Amino acid sequence: MNSHLERGSVLPIQELPCRIVLPRGFRTSAYPMGTELGEKRILMSFSFGRRNPPGDESLMPSARALARARSRNRNPILGGFGCPIIVEGRRDLETLRALGFDGPIELVNRGWSQSRLIAHLHDQYGRKNPFDGGASVMLMMDWDRTGKRLHERLRVRMRSLDMSIDDSTRRVLMRSMAMKGSTVEGLKTHVNELNPLIDTVDPPPSGFF
Repeated sequence: MNSHLERGSVLPIQELPCRIVLPRGFRTSAYPMGTELGEKRILMSFSFGRRNPPGDESLMPSARALARARSRNRNPILGGFGCPIIVEGRRDLETLRALGFDGPIELVNRGWSQSRLIAHLHDQYGRKNPFDGGASVMLMMDWDRTGKRLHERLRVRMRSLDMSIDDSTRRVLMRSMAMKGSTVEGLKTHVNELNPLIDTVDPPPSGFF
């Protein structure tokens, strides 16, 4: 029997082995064909709608959180809400770009005082996002000791100005990536595994990538 089955392949049932073990993504249906007694054929087809993406399944919680953040960060012209992500440094920015984030990303380490940075974020993005009424910024500091201290200082100062803050992505990463690293930059090691997973939750705009 030909072991290479293509989409839409039709085989007489007598040509199939007694026990068939199909990979995920295959569907089978048996139905009579013609009028001869006992004649059946098996239609075997790949399900191209939602295939299980490659990659480490333990990364899926992180991928889902990053997908939601990427969707909110996306330029409104492309269907997002333009919600900025605040990260520590340029390498963090480069990592998010590698993960498909195309919206505004603001750096903490830019040579400004913290007071000036907070004032800039408040003036630029306000208290709430103008498109969906949600958080005006997403905080994504590292989850090491330094990042935790910085996150808390920024969070307290921004909330004192009634700014709505979303740090849910960071909280998920803290839990699900604890054994894989403690920095946003460290996600770059997993870009090839994360991107297909993220894309299943947040498909890139057509023609964008």
